[in-house]
Amino acid sequence: MCRHLAYLGAPVSPAEPVFTAPHALLVQSYAPRDMRGGGSVNADGFGLGWYPEPGGAPQRYRRQSPLWTDATLPALAASVRTTAFVAAVRNGTTGMPVTEAAAAPFTDGRWLFSHNGVVRGWPGSVAGLAKALDVTELLTLEAPTDSALLWALLRARLRAGADPLTAVTDLIGEVEAAAPASRLNFLLTDGETLIGTTWTHSLSMRSTAGGVVLASEPYDPDPAWTAVPDYHAVRIRRGVTDVIPLTSDRSTAS
Repeated sequence: MCRHLAYLGAPVSPAEPVFTAPHALLVQSYAPRDMRGGGSVNADGFGLGWYPEPGGAPQRYRRQSPLWTDATLPALAASVRTTAFVAAVRNGTTGMPVTEAAAAPFTDGRWLFSHNGVVRGWPGSVAGLAKALDVTELLTLEAPTDSALLWALLRARLRAGADPLTAVTDLIGEVEAAAPASRLNFLLTDGETLIGTTWTHSLSMRSTAGGVVLASEPYDPDPAWTAVPDYHAVRIRRGVTDVIPLTSDRSTAS
């Protein structure tokens, strides 16, 4: 499985969680602690998305190579201060391509999205769900991967005006019904709200005076880290954090 993390709060640099912390995303790319049988390293690409200005569109840097081979992003991340970001390293599912376009975060307008997991029975299991998309959407997917399809399904709901938490939790319910035992661990933000889910994988949360971070694995030994229970969603808005149980048919919150 992949590793990912996201932050929402006062302006910070992504450099510490991505590169300099004791168990930063860089370390998780080659020495993850909890892959749950989903591979051993995350060497099939990486990405960082952030917001140069609050309320603006995100910027993104992605590559198909292992994070530890990239000489550009460490200095770039250190130069950035942002109120929200998403970073990920990829462990590609067997049979799916290793390309830059397959690496999270995916983006559309103000949104950044990352998927850590796998859709079981891909692609046949979710062919029925894919039929709901416009043909042009299907023909222009960034990559022929389960994550890219999940993003297309989710962004269609967001474009239609769905509440972000409802869009995420309803999609999880529909995919689980079509492809049981899938791993559907999402991070989604528009720079104002951050949503994370645990669906058969780990997610930890740490709150500080300045903001909240979600991460597949804690990147330092700070005792403030808490594990998000499996089959739950976390919704973070400025000053408010909600943890909501999920169910396999449908889960939502007001």
